[in-house]
Amino acid sequence: MGKSAVTGMIRKLGVPLFDADAEVHRLQAPGGKALAHIEARFPGTTGPQGLDRAKLAAIILAHPHERKALEAIMHPLVFAARQKFLQRHIAHPLVILDIPLLFETHGEKRVDGVIVVTAPAWKQRKRVLARPGMTEAKFRRILALQMPDAQKRLRADHIVHTGTTYHRTRAQVRALIACLLGKAGR
Repeated sequence: MGKSAVTGMIRKLGVPLFDADAEVHRLQAPGGKALAHIEARFPGTTGPQGLDRAKLAAIILAHPHERKALEAIMHPLVFAARQKFLQRHIAHPLVILDIPLLFETHGEKRVDGVIVVTAPAWKQRKRVLARPGMTEAKFRRILALQMPDAQKRLRADHIVHTGTTYHRTRAQVRALIACLLGKAGR
């Protein structure tokens, strides 16, 4: 969808941004807090390099119910990191939380507003399939886990369209952040 580009733009504007995906990667990296818990539940999936994502993915694909066990490990750790982030930035008039599957996990109830980053389906497909190791089958599985983009847009408070040029997207982001800071009284 262009979410990484948009979050980069937001950071450049000086707005604190919590990236839940980056936190997951940190927790699963060498020395990460999640590794011992994951290894206990999914033996053989961790090592000196941290989590072996391919091994864990194979287990989750073969036994989809195991995803809940992984979420039970990861969600509390990510939640704790997010709370620390919010506490660190409590004086800032605006913070952004980049949370995948926000609607799917009913996370929209815990935030003041929702920004949806969107792109036309053909552009989204092209971007995702260009990622290393991505296949058509993986892409379909990812889409199956997500709420359709049209539904997300209907539920959003703000929408950033990334199917356009980088400069137009950046202009949308700047205008949105200025609006949100204005509403926050700054």
